[in-house]
Amino acid sequence: MTPNTQESRVPSAVHDPAGNRLLAALPRKDRQHLLSGCEQVKLVSGNILCELGETIRHVYFPTNSLISLVTPTDGHGSLEVALVGREGMYGIPLMLGVDVSPLHAVVQGSGSAWRMDAERFHSELKYSVALQQELNRYIYVLMSQLAQTAACTHFHVVEERLARWLLMTRDRVHSEEFHITHELLAQVLGVRRVGVTKAAGSLQNKKLISYSRGDIKIRDIAGLEVASCSCYRADKETYDRILHG
Repeated sequence: MTPNTQESRVPSAVHDPAGNRLLAALPRKDRQHLLSGCEQVKLVSGNILCELGETIRHVYFPTNSLISLVTPTDGHGSLEVALVGREGMYGIPLMLGVDVSPLHAVVQGSGSAWRMDAERFHSELKYSVALQQELNRYIYVLMSQLAQTAACTHFHVVEERLARWLLMTRDRVHSEEFHITHELLAQVLGVRRVGVTKAAGSLQNKKLISYSRGDIKIRDIAGLEVASCSCYRADKETYDRILHG
């Protein structure tokens, strides 16, 4: 199946290169060299970047978009296991010498990203030791997130998991407002739509969020953190310690 990306190029001047925190952490020379091999594209919510088992042809460094990494559960359902926003990149298997995607990658939030083809990315890894080191640390953070999500899915109730997901999304898109339907949220959390409706309704009744026709606004960040399970804080602490410690 050919990925349904429907990407459009946008002028490179539209966004500051530091819009992605992995790129911002690189020495200026290394960052400029990497960006010279990138193009900036507009990612559209719902579009597929790569299917499970397909060859990874591009890496993406989101600036204000959001990429969901999803695994099928039983041939019919699916479960989101990781989120990639401006804090990271999509295409980590290439860093490990593997060009086959172990997960389904779909755009969860529309926005821009830097895109580089896989061959050029391999060249950049050889060119920049700083890039290798930064991505090694990011791999650790991503592995931690995958493990935390597995535990969270098994042990925590839907309302706590939804609160965690909303906070994670906020951190990655740097906005308290975003759009996602009940259907997509159900896929993200691996539950029925009725479960999402009940959890979102509870958070809304507590005045932590407002939610109407897929438009979500976080109204009380501190309250949402209290409503979330401990997995959110564990993820955040790991990220801050490893990538910005």
